[in-house]
Amino acid sequence: MTDVLRRGRASLAFSFFTQGATFALLVTRIPAIQDRYGVSDALLPVFLAAVPILAGVGSVTTEQLVKRIRPSRLLRWSQPVVMLALLGVGAGGHLAELAVALGVFGLAVGALDASMNMLGVSLQRTYGRSIMLSFHAAYSLGGILGASLAWVGAHWHLALWVSYLPVVAVLLPAALVGSRWYVDGGPAPVGDGGPAPVEDGAAAGGGGVVFKLLLPLCLVMTFAYIGDSTVSNWSAKYLKDVLGSSEQLATVPYNVYMVTTLVGRAIGDFGVRRFGAATVVRLGALVAAVGFAVVAVAPGAWVGMGGFTLLGLGLCVLVPQTFAAAGRLFPGASDAAIARLNIFNYVGFLIGSPLVGALGDAWSYRGAMLVPMVLVLVTLGYARSFATSSDRYGGGHERPRTADVGRGSNGL
Repeated sequence: MTDVLRRGRASLAFSFFTQGATFALLVTRIPAIQDRYGVSDALLPVFLAAVPILAGVGSVTTEQLVKRIRPSRLLRWSQPVVMLALLGVGAGGHLAELAVALGVFGLAVGALDASMNMLGVSLQRTYGRSIMLSFHAAYSLGGILGASLAWVGAHWHLALWVSYLPVVAVLLPAALVGSRWYVDGGPAPVGDGGPAPVEDGAAAGGGGVVFKLLLPLCLVMTFAYIGDSTVSNWSAKYLKDVLGSSEQLATVPYNVYMVTTLVGRAIGDFGVRRFGAATVVRLGALVAAVGFAVVAVAPGAWVGMGGFTLLGLGLCVLVPQTFAAAGRLFPGASDAAIARLNIFNYVGFLIGSPLVGALGDAWSYRGAMLVPMVLVLVTLGYARSFATSSDRYGGGHERPRTADVGRGSNGL
């Protein structure tokens, strides 16, 4: 393992970390953003839905751009745009300014998410073992930082731009410097610990993306992000309005969720190597379902936070393993597969936020929490899509195929 790959892995992990902090600063201050701009409860879901729609557009555009531009270059320039858009959200004073800032944020975050995961999947293939969860663990660590800073801002009643500016001032130049060491991909090693095998009957090395084969992973991605968006967009409001917490305490569930997500992802790669991806996905889905059930019946704020704790442990493995499975399924077209799969990230957000809000207003927010619970349980039926040929040999250890050696995601 060369120093180039180690630096590439560290710099990409920092990019995930930066995006986790940026996104957490946005979603945990939704009540404050709503108050600053005078956004009504009826209009709020519209703003929340606009971001994933535009992010989906950004992801589709990225699929075309990576045919001519390396994912590392797209990531290098999309990340600063996302951070500057966050600053714009905090600095504006009119609804039109909020709409523009969120629009730029959405478009740029689509390109950022797609290119980050493209680089992660190609590096995992080169390493020849599961490392994808470690990148998403860095994202969770960033989310913890962002949510903690959001709590400080709420506690001290700081203006949004005052909370956002120091973070952007520190992370933006650091991300630009770190981007010098991104690695787009390279030849996979031969022998023990080589590339993850491709599912029997899946697309071969040089083929394109067959959507029928990708569809189960798209559904899992959608269900996972319906669950995740429920936590990120509604946990603060749920704790404050349903469970009667203070505004400061309402920022805590997302922080707790990110802490347990970090823990689960930090050990998740070891679980995949030992037990296989399919087993880890099944366990994650069951734990997440229990978490939603606890949140739905919680008598108070602290029990509710216990439910969000379980949600972090359960949901944390689903998304990274879905990206990794797409990379295995289409080793010769992983960039295109990941860009298309990433769209369903935003489909989940697009469905999840308005769905929970509409059910909460028309019925109850407690009842609304049962919907993502059921969808996460449906994931159990698709867990076999994550199994590799090595799982059939009786464990999670990967067995390389010499036919897959040398396939980088960008043909470098």
